[in-house]
Amino acid sequence: MKEKLLRVGTIYIPVRNVELSTEWYVRKLGAELSYKDQDKSIINFANQSFFLVKSNENQTANFLDIYGDEQFSITFEVNGLSALIAIHRDFAENGISVGEIEDRGHTGRNFVFYDLDGNKFDVWSELSPIFKNNLIPNNRSND
Repeated sequence: MKEKLLRVGTIYIPVRNVELSTEWYVRKLGAELSYKDQDKSIINFANQSFFLVKSNENQTANFLDIYGDEQFSITFEVNGLSALIAIHRDFAENGISVGEIEDRGHTGRNFVFYDLDGNKFDVWSELSPIFKNNLIPNNRSND
């Protein structure tokens, strides 16, 4: 196989109400709206395109692991521990449901947050090396 997958182009997130969810992502996470109709919207943030797709009640992108613990399917990255602490504080102050900052036994720290529909997301204090080396000016950490 000569060709390789280069990047994730779009992530789909189930939502009950496209209008309310789109407004939430734009207002709370700073997403930019690029398209919206009654069944879906396309928003952009974190260098990624997301489709918010109208779904049935109680449908989320979460899943249960073998221990019955709810898991997230997406981890967002920030540039260092100080950035993680700042965004955690900002999310909490803006009424976003957030978990505590955790040490999970690997490099960096994490916390989880939830959107209006209960979709669970993770935030990690460590940037991927490719992103840090190629896309961050001056390659500086916030720590």
